[in-house]
This record gives sequence, structure tokens and C-alpha cells, in this order.
Amino acid sequence: MAALGWLTPRRRSATARSVLAGEASAEAARKSSQELEDLAQAAPDVSVEEPEFPVLGDDKAAAFFDLDNTVMQGAALFHFGRGLYKRKFFETRDLARFAWQQAWFRLAGVEDPEHMQDARDSALSIVKGHRVSELMSIGEEIYDEYMAERIWPGTRALAQAHLDAGQKVWLVTAAPVEIATVIARRLGLTGALGTVAESVDGVYTGKLVGEPLHGPAKAEAVRALASAEGLDLSRCAAYSDSHNDIPMLSLVGHPYAINPDTKLRKHARTFDWRLRDYRTARRAAKVGIPAAAGVGAVAGGTAAAIALHRRRR
Repeated sequence: MAALGWLTPRRRSATARSVLAGEASAEAARKSSQELEDLAQAAPDVSVEEPEFPVLGDDKAAAFFDLDNTVMQGAALFHFGRGLYKRKFFETRDLARFAWQQAWFRLAGVEDPEHMQDARDSALSIVKGHRVSELMSIGEEIYDEYMAERIWPGTRALAQAHLDAGQKVWLVTAAPVEIATVIARRLGLTGALGTVAESVDGVYTGKLVGEPLHGPAKAEAVRALASAEGLDLSRCAAYSDSHNDIPMLSLVGHPYAINPDTKLRKHARTFDWRLRDYRTARRAAKVGIPAAAGVGAVAGGTAAAIALHRRRR
């Protein structure tokens, strides 16, 4: 921490939280990676063009994939919220809030810190007092119900290319590490780096360890994991849709912009990063169709809330 002495106290505090969040996520990911490796399933056969990279047999290389809108359409936390609502973890008014947050995510096409904060606070209040094992079990069910069909086949093929080359593949996401771990296991990946929620004796306290794994914290997590695993970051790859992940993408020798937002697309072109876009009718990075879909999510969520309220009166 001595190297941070030139920063203001506020900036030192923010940087320290990012480092803490990154290190906590890396530790949690390493603990689960062996179990995930043992349970890894065969990847589905998808007919998508594979990239020239990765290099076969390079055990000093690994791949790091952002989750929301990179591997999966939409936000994992929103889909998880839908599943918890179905199981009566929270009330109808909370469903409308989740619908609005998802609509904003799809409309803007980026991760907005204010909306991510709202989603984080909602999730923490919902899981407080529940057992970690309970949420993991429910996460398996929710993956089948809402997430499996939303995996981008193109990104899935990129991840499989790294696995086929004998490399480890990690999800890196602001979503809770428990959700991320379930998704990684179901996709046959090595493990996941995610936001670590505090638990005591296996029960969630409603607090975080550090801060959400977002932006600079993702880069810290990747750096910590690479150090622990003996990886050479210049030989690693990272994939994301969001300009918020430029710190993580800049760490590796092989950065990819996947379904990029406008700022990331511009940055990728400036620095000659590889781009892949798997969004139907959105290859020019226009937001029209997702915007319409986002409005539909709000309308659908609100209509469902009204219908349920009327039924209960």
C-alpha cells in the first residue's frame, strides 16, 4: 500500500477497496476451480468460426470472459432475480424494479454504475439471512429456467477454443460469485471471479467483501489470479462488451471486444483489438432493437405486477 501514498485519502480508500474485492474474488474462484474441473461437462457442438488464437498447449495462458452481454444476453443478476421472485423471495414491487434495471441495461447497452448499485443493494437485501448452499442450489434451477437459452453461441465457441487448447477459462463478472460459479460449471469452464458477498457460518450477512467486482476491481482480480496460477498475462486473452472493462482488457496480450458498446468499439479500433459481434441486426452497433426490447421488458414486468396485484385484491 506504500505505493499509493501520493493519492488522496479518498482515492487511496477506493483503490484499496478495489484491491480487496479483486483479491477476495480470486481466492473464492481458486477454491471452486478444482470442483468445477471435476464436474465439467462436454461443450455443445456449435458451428461458429473459431479465432486464430489460442496457441495449443500454452499452459502459461488463460482466458477471462466478462459475463453480462458478452457470454450471456442481458444481466445474470436480473435473470437470477426473476427466479427468486418465482420462489417468493421478494414482492411484486421488487419485480418491477428488476424489470426497469434490465430495461436500462438493454437500452443503454452499458453497465451504468448507479443502476448496478441499485441492483446490488436489491440483491443483498434479498439474500440476507439465507444460506449460501440454498442460493447455490436455487442457482442451478434458475440457470436452466432463464439463462441456458441466453448464452451467445459465438462467445461459447471462443471459450471452447481455449479449453480445447488446454487452457483454463474464467468468468469475470460483477454478479455474485455463487451465480457466476454455477454458470461457469454448467458451461464447462474452469471457474469464476465474481463479487464476494460476506457470509458467517454459511449465512449471508447482507454485506460485501470489498466492493462489487466492476471496472478496476476486475483487473485486480485477474492480476491476483494470474499471479497465483503462474500465468503470463501477455499470453492471456480477455473478452468483454463494455468500456468499463478496458482496465481488464488492457492487462492481457490478446484483448477482444465482444458485442461492444460504442466507447469500447472506438477504443478497440484505435488500439487494433479484435472485435466480434454476435447480435442479430446489430452489427453496426445500433441500439434500436435492444431499446425496443428493453421497453418491452418494462411493459411486461409492469403488466405482470399489475395483474398479480389485482389477483390478490
